[in-house]
Amino acid sequence: MTNRQIVLDRLPGGERLAPEHFALQTGERPTAGPGEVLLKTRYVSLDAANRAWMQGATYRAALAGGQVMAGGGLSEVVQSNVDHLKPGDLVFADAGWQEYAALPGKHLTKLPDLKPETHLLSVYGVAGLTAYFGFLECGQPKAGDTVVISAAAGSVGSIVGQIAKIKGCRVVGIAGGEEKGRWLTDELGFDAAVDYKSPEFKRQLRAAVPDGIDVYFDNTGGDIFEACLFAMKNHGRIACCGALSSYDGAPPPHGPRGIPGLIVTKRLTLRGFVVMDFADQNAKALADLQGWVASGQLKVQEDIIDGLENLPSALIGLLGGENRGKRMVRV
Repeated sequence: MTNRQIVLDRLPGGERLAPEHFALQTGERPTAGPGEVLLKTRYVSLDAANRAWMQGATYRAALAGGQVMAGGGLSEVVQSNVDHLKPGDLVFADAGWQEYAALPGKHLTKLPDLKPETHLLSVYGVAGLTAYFGFLECGQPKAGDTVVISAAAGSVGSIVGQIAKIKGCRVVGIAGGEEKGRWLTDELGFDAAVDYKSPEFKRQLRAAVPDGIDVYFDNTGGDIFEACLFAMKNHGRIACCGALSSYDGAPPPHGPRGIPGLIVTKRLTLRGFVVMDFADQNAKALADLQGWVASGQLKVQEDIIDGLENLPSALIGLLGGENRGKRMVRV
């Protein structure tokens, strides 16, 4: 049997990611060896971090041209040579952009039987857990705080904003375009939205947070980070989740101004994190997230695209801000 794969044909240099950086190839379907399981990919998760991996080693090894494009997703066990997994079980696996993968079973855990199963990649997956821990553990919000979130219409930001409302905060989302802004306020309950694409962005931000920012959840870095840094209140908290502004294309000419001066004078707490830091608390986080979804306090937005062959264009579109909520590709 065959195994279709998307290969990172060559690494992008200073240019933006494009379809020609990828290639579709067909190989032979692998088999599970001792201690391994054979997985069939159902959905591939798409995140801005996919692009960051092309720039060098992060919390995972750097990608190289010619290898199957890396990525996690929801997979079904087809064949198992371990005791704790059986055919039909679902797992989250770093299986890459391909139809089948054989991986060591000791690193895989059976996922609960939840419907719709796509929620296992969005609100109950990396996106939901990143939002939960990044905001609550790193942001340390209090009721009445003013919270600002960049990339607020994305998979993580849209959940952060809703958790902030649940916790009694005033929430301002930064997103690209008036349409996304209306979605944040009208559908998700944000108090205000600011369009970073507008030439009036900084003025809009000042108007939205006249008394300053208590908690800033940063997904972008760059100029948006700088603007929010200058608007922080004394003793404010900044949770650094990502740096989308520097992932695709040439690096920005300079970093955000005001560092370290404003961090010192405003006595700010700035904390970077990755979701794995809090894995020992996943059970509580999932219980809270499931409760909020069941009560209707947390709305789940998923952007599902069909076809393995569409993975490159789906990632490129995500980097350009096409999506609302969690983007994934059904294989």
